[in-house]
Amino acid sequence: MANPTDARLEAAEAEGRAMLESEPRAVSAYFDHERARVALELVNGCAYVFPVTLVQDLAGASADELAIIEVDGMGFNLHWPRLDVDLYVPALVAGIFGTRNWMTKALAREAGRRTSVAKASASRINGAKGGRPRKTATP
Repeated sequence: MANPTDARLEAAEAEGRAMLESEPRAVSAYFDHERARVALELVNGCAYVFPVTLVQDLAGASADELAIIEVDGMGFNLHWPRLDVDLYVPALVAGIFGTRNWMTKALAREAGRRTSVAKASASRINGAKGGRPRKTATP
C-alpha cells in the first residue's frame, strides 16, 4: 500500500468518528437460552434481539457454545470464543444474518413451508390433472 498522506489519514479519522456516532454498536450481549436468541443492548439505549437459527454461523451451535459472547471493537463486533465466530453488529441490526447465498436459501426454505389458499387451490387443480408432468429427455 502506498504511504498514507495526512489528508487520507484525516479523512479516515473523520469517517471513523461518523461511524461511532451513526452506526449501531453494542454495549452488552447475552444468549437467552430459554428462547434460543441473542439480545443486544445498544449504545443509544435501544435493544435488539434475534433468534440464533437465523444466523448462518450460529445455527446449529449448542447452548454452551452460545453462552459466552464478547463485545469488542468499540461495540461493532460480537465474538463467540467457543465457536471462533465474529459478527458485525450493524449488519445484524440491518437483518444481514449470513452470506447472500445462504440467506437466499434460508428464505426459500421458509417460503416453501408456508401454506396459503392459493397454494392449496393450485395443488388441487394440478392433482386433478394427474399431477406434475413427467420430465422428458430432450434430443
